[in-house]
Amino acid sequence: MDRASWEAGLARDGFAGPLDRRMEAGQAAPEHTHPFDARLLILDGAFILTCQGETRRYGPGESFELAANTPHAEACGPEGATYLVGRRARD
Repeated sequence: MDRASWEAGLARDGFAGPLDRRMEAGQAAPEHTHPFDARLLILDGAFILTCQGETRRYGPGESFELAANTPHAEACGPEGATYLVGRRARD
């Protein structure tokens, strides 16, 4: 997916952002939750998401959405990961 289309989808679907983010090589976040829906677009590197016992690797041009309060863990590939995040508040 291209950035312009992804950003248009954020606005259309009520997400704020985007926020530019970077995870350095070897960085990881253990299982946690967020009080908001999150939508990510990977720009460079690899973003690794573990959710409900399943691990998936996302690369450049790939996007995914995670519902608020969903337990998940995050990591990145050996080259790190650069990505955009949109957030949508939950009541």
